Amino acid sequence: MPTLDFAVERQRMLAHIVTQAVCLTLRLGKAALDGRVLRALERVPRHEFLPPELRALAYADTALPADCGKTVSQPLIVALMSDLLGLQPGDRVLEIGTGMGYQTAVLAELGCEVCSVERIPALSRGAAERLEALGYEDRVELRIGDGRLGWPEQAPFDAIIATAAAEQVPPALVGQLRPGGRLVMPLGPPDAQQLVLGIKGIGRDAQGVVGALSWRVVLPVRFSLLEGE
Repeated sequence: MPTLDFAVERQRMLAHIVTQAVCLTLRLGKAALDGRVLRALERVPRHEFLPPELRALAYADTALPADCGKTVSQPLIVALMSDLLGLQPGDRVLEIGTGMGYQTAVLAELGCEVCSVERIPALSRGAAERLEALGYEDRVELRIGDGRLGWPEQAPFDAIIATAAAEQVPPALVGQLRPGGRLVMPLGPPDAQQLVLGIKGIGRDAQGVVGALSWRVVLPVRFSLLEGE
């Protein structure tokens, strides 16, 4: 079998994402995905975040099996979730669910300081090794723990992203998001999950609640469940 040119495959993946994202971004009132997000995906070698036997499929636009019964998210969804966060260089981001570290690397490529929490020790250790080998260790800090509790010692965060689904937003995450910050995560029961964007208010809402989240439903998704200790 001929050796794959991962750089070429990655360009094909990006072209596919640009095409597929058109309808999604129009629904969000945008013309296209942020070019910085696309460049971040271009720089991150997704094949390095997959088991060796799956690397030939690394740049297919699909979720793929990973260690410990988890998955590496579909590139289009990674791009969309990263875009929804509205990140700027230097932003502090909390990631819930490090997994294999692929989304973590994309956030780091966007110039963010990433604090990432993973419940499964083996996954966190493996992600740490990959991220260090690829030179991301100065922009990423990892922790093993219950993602529902966030990372209070590092709060507040400019943005929070969860790569696992819950039926309701964990209150700790809302408390650790700065006013005006964005939270992107899948919500809902396993058979009816929706990717949502929440923006934290900077004052009181109509009901007098300080720092309430205003929500926008983006699209149906299917993620593994956000589990605790």
